[in-house]
Amino acid sequence: MDSPQQISQQLQEIIDQVIAVITTYGLNVLGAIAILILGWIAAGWAKSAVAKALNRVKMVDEMLSSFFSSMVKYIILAFTVVAVLNRFGVETTSFVAVIGAAGLAIGLALQGTLSNVAAGVMLLLFRPFRVGHFVEGAGLAGTIKATGLFTTEMATGDNIHIVVPNSQLWGAAIRNFSHHPARRIDLTIGIGYGDDIDKAMDAIKHLASSDERVYAEPAPFVEVGNLGDSAVELVVRVWADNGNYWPVRFALLKAIKQTFDKEGISFPFPQRDVHLHQV
Repeated sequence: MDSPQQISQQLQEIIDQVIAVITTYGLNVLGAIAILILGWIAAGWAKSAVAKALNRVKMVDEMLSSFFSSMVKYIILAFTVVAVLNRFGVETTSFVAVIGAAGLAIGLALQGTLSNVAAGVMLLLFRPFRVGHFVEGAGLAGTIKATGLFTTEMATGDNIHIVVPNSQLWGAAIRNFSHHPARRIDLTIGIGYGDDIDKAMDAIKHLASSDERVYAEPAPFVEVGNLGDSAVELVVRVWADNGNYWPVRFALLKAIKQTFDKEGISFPFPQRDVHLHQV
């Protein structure tokens, strides 16, 4: 058993070592704590400032604003960690090189995912469509329900849910049927060769002008578009609000059929004349 004198000597040695460590690293520890606190405050302030600045820009989506502001925060925090390590004498050059190599490896492994993120940023920035728009792209058509950084969610006309990777949409031509407030309705109506063309055209113009949903300007257009094998094809073009496209189309087709039946204007069926020669 150690004597009281030996125990006292050991305690004194421990105290001396603690004092030496505090003397050597105390300022570094305090400096590291100060750097961490300042870095954390600066990261939060920068995130808020970037978010407020981007929210003032109308074309920048809320999700895109959150993404960029969070990215700024994490970049500042990364520099803060490097500064803390440098405070303790850690060789940050090699540390940064390791992080860079790891980032490159992760980037190569997640190449497809990162391309979706990049495409999502472009979609949110340039806004070729918005939630509620009916679009066609990447061989798919539907109403946009949500756009994220990785995927875009759509719903078909019969309410089937579709999740499309953003890179597919951004890399393809997009047809946005809801972008403009007005749309043109195109119809092709066939009448018989024995029917009165002017009578049929006047009837269609009257029906189109009588519908309050059809624009007066541009005026309804009705002309002979083609002389087909079995019918004289009339081209009908009217303009209406985008939201009234299908109701006006359906109503106009029904009205034309009912009016032609009353006026004795025929809808010829496809037919072919066959001549038999007896040998």
